This record gives sequence, C-alpha cells and structure tokens, in this order.
Amino acid sequence: MRLGILGSGSGSNMQAILDAIDAGHLDAEIALVLSDNPDAYILERAKNRAIATGLIDCRGFRSKFPDEAQAETAAALREAGVDLVCLAGFMRLVKQPLLDAFPGRILNIHPSLLPAFPGLEAWKQALEAGVPETGCTVHQVDAGMDTGPTILRAKVPVQPGDTPESLHARIQEQEHRLYPEAIRIFAAGIN
Repeated sequence: MRLGILGSGSGSNMQAILDAIDAGHLDAEIALVLSDNPDAYILERAKNRAIATGLIDCRGFRSKFPDEAQAETAAALREAGVDLVCLAGFMRLVKQPLLDAFPGRILNIHPSLLPAFPGLEAWKQALEAGVPETGCTVHQVDAGMDTGPTILRAKVPVQPGDTPESLHARIQEQEHRLYPEAIRIFAAGIN
C-alpha cells in the first residue's frame, strides 16, 4: 500500500504512521508528502527519511484549496503511484477534483468524536461545551467538513483542570495509536 500524506504542520501523525511501518505493524510505504506550508516540519520529517516531498500552491489563499491546486495535487499523488491519501493535520477542505481522483481512498484523522465538534480546534470546542469526554476519529473524506464514514474512534476523558493544551496532547496520543491501525483496517478492506 503506497501512501500519500498531506499535512500543514509538525507531522506527528505521519511520524506515528512511519513508526508503525518500521515496527512491522503496518504493511505500507509513504511514497509522497505534500504540504501547503513551506515551513511545515512534516516536510523536514519526510526529507530526513528520504521520502519525496512537494509544495501545494494554493495561489495565495490562506484557507481555500483552489481547484487548480487540487488537480495538481491529484496529479502528483497519481504520478507517485499512491493508493491511499492520508490527511495528517492538513488544514484545507478537500473537494473535487481530488475526491474524484481518489474516490473513497482519502482518510483523515480529526480530534473529536465525530459528528461532535467538526472543524478547527475541536479540543477547544469540547472544553467550551463542557463535555465529559472527547477523542479522535479516523474517517473517509467526502465533500463535507468532517462528515465521511467513520473507520475508528478513540475516547479521551476530559479531566478537571484540563487546558486546551493538555487535552489536545492526550487526544494526540490516541491519534498516534489510532491512525496506523485505521489505515491497516482500511487497506485490508480494499485489497
């Protein structure tokens, strides 16, 4: 299974995927890492492992993912022979033409128990709502915001005195465990 990773930040979920591959828990390889942020540490992590990288040109838009950029991204992923696209902290909404290029083969990890708290900073939304637990969800990407079918979820209790940072850190621990497992399960279902 050849993976393409799209990320905008540090790449800790990509690192968890690499660690699972290295440990023999996930039969996959990361073929290409693309980022919309030239300063994203995910690119450095990939380069340190001799994984091909590239930049996504979003034409100066801060949050929009223009159709041209999505078409270029799809072409780069196809050229790298990618079977499954994994969003790892990628902060733009994926639509067509990328969805059309990889129908049913784009996964995302989101820091809440979807459908609760879609969108940005879900851990802050959970704290503000006063819920007793939150967590993370790996799901297939569709045209909505965090609305695709769920693959796996993990619960994280909200503890008294939690700050956004402490809660987010505990959610990320579960993300790093969950994402490689969800990829393994998903890959077994499509092979």
